[in-house]
Amino acid sequence: MEFNAFSVSLAKNPIIEINVTPGHFTTNNVHTNHYLDVSTLKSDTTIARDVAREIAIPHLSSTPVDTIVCMERTEVIGAYLAQELASEGTSGINNGNSIHVVSPLNNAYGKLVFPDSVVKWISGKDILLLVATVSSGRSLNIALECISYYGGNLTGISSIYRASDVSAAVKINTLFTSNDIPDYKISSANECEMCKQGKKIDALISSEGYTKID
Repeated sequence: MEFNAFSVSLAKNPIIEINVTPGHFTTNNVHTNHYLDVSTLKSDTTIARDVAREIAIPHLSSTPVDTIVCMERTEVIGAYLAQELASEGTSGINNGNSIHVVSPLNNAYGKLVFPDSVVKWISGKDILLLVATVSSGRSLNIALECISYYGGNLTGISSIYRASDVSAAVKINTLFTSNDIPDYKISSANECEMCKQGKKIDALISSEGYTKID
């Protein structure tokens, strides 16, 4: 499976690239014909800093931010993003502000929650939501519901990757879209063409990576 992998680079900053593996993959709610690996962008501090700089650009002059809510292990990027947005000496709207970087937790019932010690940075605050990938929009909507429940004021959404047909009430600023991935497809299990053709599933994928299915 890995032998068919290829990379897609961001045109204006080629150091930022996602690794793409064709195949037959499933998440907990959809099937797709490509696995998008953004783990290096989230964990390599040098690259994560560049990712944060690119993500910051559409927010610098117009997006008030008190707190960055990080999903799918984007905390490293989120920390650099906070620095970029609050950097003194720039003309950014958050110049000199203190920006908190937090992540929700999954409780015993599988719901997203914020610890009591963190709620003070959500309730009544301007929130920038940072996610790694937006494919079906399901996980995004769960995060948005969580922020709304705790009284956060959503002012922006940013991602590394977004499927082109996914939208939200607030514009999703992204580095890559499905238009950058040749022949990228996503579907429900019932509508999956590869399943109809009898092709076995190669791996189960999540924000943590993938697990091969033998």
